[in-house]
Amino acid sequence: MERVTAPPLSPTDRSRVRRHRDRQRDDRAELHAVLDEALVAHLGLVVDGEPAVLPTLHARIGETLYLHGSSGAASLRGGEPVCVTVTLVDGLVYARRWFTHSANYRSAVVRGQARRVTDPDEHLAALRAFVAQIAPGQEDYAEPPTRKELAATAVIALDLTEASVKARTGGPGDGDAVAAGDHRWAGVVALETRVAGVTTCPALPADTPVPAHVPRTA
Repeated sequence: MERVTAPPLSPTDRSRVRRHRDRQRDDRAELHAVLDEALVAHLGLVVDGEPAVLPTLHARIGETLYLHGSSGAASLRGGEPVCVTVTLVDGLVYARRWFTHSANYRSAVVRGQARRVTDPDEHLAALRAFVAQIAPGQEDYAEPPTRKELAATAVIALDLTEASVKARTGGPGDGDAVAAGDHRWAGVVALETRVAGVTTCPALPADTPVPAHVPRTA
């Protein structure tokens, strides 16, 4: 079987990283990793002549990014250019100078023409992916949507062809200050997302077993 090569990142002028080009990532697998790890995306578009940036949940299937919401939402009509951004903050960079404070991060920017999903099978597959994104395992454990719920939920799709990934790692960029005799502390405060606790729904008996797929605290 002939191997299909995925298109490289930043194939267009408007999606190419301009500031700190050394932080640009060209591996499409890194784009997938950022989108799959993030829990929140921001959808940027023009609604009724006004700019809007809206936080939303997302999910990826192959080379397509899906966003969803109310079927009456003006932001999910499809057919217009959009920009979706996702950012993961991995650490806060403490430096010796205000100017060199920063953050270690991984970010993705996807641009393109939003497409309203009308195919029933694709619509259902996207909703299943949303559940798997925020609550892995629940896509098989929980009840699928009814016809009424499907009708009330709009989904738009965005091809991942025009995308970029940018990342920063490492310590502060003022290491030369040490050579000049400045020994004030500088470094990185690492950050991570973790499970802080699991609470059973109050409508259930307190001793209802928690399914094995639900994450536990470390």
